[in-house]
Amino acid sequence: MTRRLRLTLRVDVDDAPAIGHGKIRLLEQIEQTGSISAAGRAMGMSYRRTWLLVDSVNRLFIEPVVAARPGGGGGARLTESGREVLALYRQAEQQAIEGAADSLRRLEEYLAPVLS
Repeated sequence: MTRRLRLTLRVDVDDAPAIGHGKIRLLEQIEQTGSISAAGRAMGMSYRRTWLLVDSVNRLFIEPVVAARPGGGGGARLTESGREVLALYRQAEQQAIEGAADSLRRLEEYLAPVLS
């Protein structure tokens, strides 16, 4: 079995992790399911953890990226800013992957084989 490397992007703010692959996947799940709790369930996260992550992302930006409809069970959606943050992250990620492709291919040559 051949081992493959995968590059992911994490954005730090003021030397602290701010947003990365997991939170971006959560935003994509919210957009897809229309629900914060359903997005968390789809990712195997507890209700509390999901809400804490959404709150941390909302506080990171000048405008909320997720808007929850009040009243429990009312659903949620990405705001216009949220869709833009998501698109910009994915664009930066793609640029990083393309820029690192040659180095990653060479790095793979040094990986130990998988032992069965």
